[in-house]
Amino acid sequence: MIERAAELLARAHQGLVFTGAGVSTESGIRDFRGPNGLWKQYDPYKTADIRYFMEDPTRYWTISRERWRTYKQAHPNPGHYAIAAMEEAGHVSAVVTQNTDGLHAAAGSRTVIELHGNGSQVVCLDCGGREPRVDVQARLETEMPPRCRLCSGTFIKPAVVFFGEALPAGALADAYAHAATADLVLVVGSSLQVYPAADIPMEGVRAGAPLIIVNEERTPFDELAQVVIRAKSGEALPQLLEKAQQLAGA
Repeated sequence: MIERAAELLARAHQGLVFTGAGVSTESGIRDFRGPNGLWKQYDPYKTADIRYFMEDPTRYWTISRERWRTYKQAHPNPGHYAIAAMEEAGHVSAVVTQNTDGLHAAAGSRTVIELHGNGSQVVCLDCGGREPRVDVQARLETEMPPRCRLCSGTFIKPAVVFFGEALPAGALADAYAHAATADLVLVVGSSLQVYPAADIPMEGVRAGAPLIIVNEERTPFDELAQVVIRAKSGEALPQLLEKAQQLAGA
């Protein structure tokens, strides 16, 4: 499987990498829907639905206070670094991610399209002001819910997409544009069950790009893939990169 996938990667010059929570879990960040996911512990709609948030932001920020240490301590893993190296080698043109942790950029990926936003920033829904998430987290012990430093509004939230909010139009358009011109689609750590995000790899497949899936569990797209690798991304991607580099240099 690795050999066939490496052949496809070695030939690619406009590859699109599409990543999901499975990449982040290897850095210690809990996913949402897995066996030990956050939604097993918290009600997703009462936690991260924009309507509930607007009723009482305290519910969200109380959980955020509990989880922040793990989030802050997360670092890129070998899968992140392998994806960045694929871009550096000229095989990948963009990374489209469902993750909000910023770890792809931290690993060195340059063209990263964050479909669900980035959790390192917060935005005020009253005035539109932004500030670093770390600053907000630091004052949660004495300020709950936190208030905007610009307008004193209480409706400040992470710059990520909550339930009930649309994906950012610009990011979605960029992702579709890269998918339409991709000569390879590499899906990593995604169940491919969350729409409209999951339609982006399909855009590449519809345009004729071969599909590689690296995921520990089955996905609805497995039958469409040229290669399916059942493994952790941190294990499979460095091997895939190494083999592709050998083939490209042969």
